[in-house]
Formats: sequence, C-alpha cells, structure tokens
Amino acid sequence: MTNQDSDGMFENDWDERRELSWTEADWETYLAEHETAVRDYLKHYEQLPDATDRIDEVARRMGWDMQAPDFDAAEPAAGTTEEDDDSEDSPGFEEDFDLYTVHRNPVHISTKALYVSLIANWERIAAHPERIHSAHAIGVLGSLYRGREHALQAVQSLDMGDYALAICFFKRALRELNDTLARLSHESESANGLLVRYREFATPRLFDLREIWLRVMAECRSADQSG
Repeated sequence: MTNQDSDGMFENDWDERRELSWTEADWETYLAEHETAVRDYLKHYEQLPDATDRIDEVARRMGWDMQAPDFDAAEPAAGTTEEDDDSEDSPGFEEDFDLYTVHRNPVHISTKALYVSLIANWERIAAHPERIHSAHAIGVLGSLYRGREHALQAVQSLDMGDYALAICFFKRALRELNDTLARLSHESESANGLLVRYREFATPRLFDLREIWLRVMAECRSADQSG
C-alpha cells in the first residue's frame, strides 16, 4: 500500500522546510554522528546480554519513541511568525533545524548496528580457511549482506511512505535471516568450535532483528488497514 496522503513523503512536505545548503564537510559531520549512533546502539545492546526486553531497553537508552519523526515540531510556535523565527536573536542553523534523513531512523540504526557486529565477527572467522570451509564462509557472509541490504531498503521504503514495498523488503530480509540461521546450523560444520561460538553469539542478534522487523511490518499493515 502506498500512503497516498504522504505523496511519497511524510505529511509535511519537504518544500515547507528551509532550503539546505550544506557542504561536503557538513554532510561528513552528519554521517559521523550517524556512525556514532550505531556504535552507541551496539554499546547499549552488548551491556544487556540477558535482558528479555533488550531491544526495548536499548531503544529507551537511545531516547527513541519508535515512531516516525514529528516534522510538526519544527513549525513555529503559536503566536510567532516566520520573521520572529528568523530574527537575529533566534538560534543558529544547527540549533533550530533538526535535519532528518533515513540515517536517523531507529530501525535503520538498530538494523545496521546488529549487522555490523554479525558481519565483523564472521569476517574474522572467514579469515581462517584452515578451520572453516571457504564455501561455507562465503555462503554465510553472502546471506548476511543480502539480509542487511533488504532490510535497509525496507526502511528507505518506509521513510518514503510506501508501506507495502517496505513489507516486501522486510519479508525478503526475513528469508535471508532464516537462511543465515540454517547455514549456521549446518551439520557438517557443527563440530567446529569457531562456528559453535559464533552461532551462540549470532542467534540472539538474529532473533532480535526478526522481532524489530516483525513489529514494523505489523505497524505497516495497521497503517494499510486504517488508510
């Protein structure tokens, strides 16, 4: 279902926002902040290995309400005018303009963070071909990359207001996630200590990714029905 009311964006069109004039350095700073958010997510996540409400607690620590960004918050307060908002006494660009891109979407950050840890740890294992078959190593790595790619495209579709497309991409991501779990349970490699340790490390992360995506898919379907 394409959200017809959004016209490809959220309710408030981008043309109502002031024009951006950022340099490469500005965008590099913005992207560096995104990478910091990814690291912060992982830091909080790894501090809660036994928590049953781990993903909710991490979201709370990150200051997320798990809802779409409220663009109305950037509107001038009642009783003020654009001239008042742009007066010399008003805050600078960085303070009064809360830029939003998909990189600030909580699902994007959490998905990327968990895949960063999954891929980095598997790459270290794949660097030892004498201990794990190269075909198996490549297969798992490929499945991880495909799952991440589908999930991030789903988040992008969600941000564009196309909930049906987001669901399609999340379903593809879930298929790859299931494929990853199956590959990690491959009997011919089950006696390999490296694989056993990685499976113990990866399984809770994969199930948490599944839980995050299923929640978002449910929200998308709810929006579809209400639309």
